Amino acid sequence: MGAMNEQNERRRKNRPMAAGSILRRATAAALRRRGFAEGEVIARWSDIVGPELAALTAPEKLQQRRGDVAGAVLHIRVAGAAAVELQHMAPMVIERINGFYGYRAVDRIKLLQGPLPVPEKPREVVSRALTGAESAELTARTEATKSPDLRHALERLGTSVLGRRAPPEKND
Repeated sequence: MGAMNEQNERRRKNRPMAAGSILRRATAAALRRRGFAEGEVIARWSDIVGPELAALTAPEKLQQRRGDVAGAVLHIRVAGAAAVELQHMAPMVIERINGFYGYRAVDRIKLLQGPLPVPEKPREVVSRALTGAESAELTARTEATKSPDLRHALERLGTSVLGRRAPPEKND
């Protein structure tokens, strides 16, 4: 029985894992230290407060009172003069955050003026046109697919994947 469990354990370790499951475990401790039991508030900040306000703010930490689940203080980093505007909008922001959580999780907001984290710019994907040989091979591989919609989707996927690779070397 022990040898079988050992084999199953080895198989699980050799299989690829979803990046989302690894990322959630890797960030959990850091988020807990900042008071966020789960990273949903940070990940969905733009959905909670709206894109205009999210561009000027970033949640820093959620400070809970000892032994109390509800009634936390949310620390928000604010860019420059937007702090005055956010101060006036605080009741609305608190209401949106509590609506997101589904209970009165936040009682107060504490504003921290300072520079916001610089958002990462998405990498530009460069795609090249396929060579005649690549197009022919892709068509040959997908022609056995009976569903025209599926065949077309597979061809688009293949074109995208092959177009991101370096072109094949020519044999002279």
